[in-house]
Amino acid sequence: MKQDIDIKTTDGVVKAALFRPDNGATAEHGVIFYMDAMGPRDSLYGMAQRLADAGHIVLLPDLFYRFGAYGPFDGSAFGNPTSREAIMTMLRGTTQEMTKADSAAFLDALSAAGAKGAVGAVGYCMGGGRALTAAAAYPDRIAAAASFHGGNLASDAEDSPHRLAADIKARVYVGVAGIDNSFPPEQSARLAEALRTGGVDHIVENYVGMAHGWTVPDHHGVYDETGAERHWKRLLNLFDEAFV
Repeated sequence: MKQDIDIKTTDGVVKAALFRPDNGATAEHGVIFYMDAMGPRDSLYGMAQRLADAGHIVLLPDLFYRFGAYGPFDGSAFGNPTSREAIMTMLRGTTQEMTKADSAAFLDALSAAGAKGAVGAVGYCMGGGRALTAAAAYPDRIAAAASFHGGNLASDAEDSPHRLAADIKARVYVGVAGIDNSFPPEQSARLAEALRTGGVDHIVENYVGMAHGWTVPDHHGVYDETGAERHWKRLLNLFDEAFV
């Protein structure tokens, strides 16, 4: 069941969607779903509902809310130069620090929606780094964080998520596209080392043959059903174990 809500932050009002189980499952724990760069849309709503039906209260906020109305975009938007430039403008203008601050309001929104106890975070594409950053910023709230085809998780940037590993108490799962220029092998190795030395309970798994965006159904020509189902097994297992 999808419910549209508004979340107030210090920078404005976030349009967000809140999902509860449609199948009668009992939902106690909350999950923040950090979007990919194309923004909230039917494809992500379907993923969020599936996650909710596994027994969670899921919040999918629009991280680009500071730019007002945009799009709509879908998984093929990067193939259009005009759409790509619009997306990149919003992506560059929405920093990790902004999303980290916004996440305090996201956590409060889940509490207001009835979520109790530990919270999970999952992000795709640009959202992958946001999920890890949130886990570091709110270690007493977030018990599990997952990134799938997340980009620049261990870059040279000052706000690269790998630099925050020592602050993470959550279990971490990172699903890596076998072919992904935004997260090359050297970054994968750097992230794994940072998580290991930071004492983080983690898994970094390489999905051989998968390309960036393989989990999201409207990434036409990239989406892989077998790989996507594998990602679902890993994600749901992560939350099941963390929320015990």
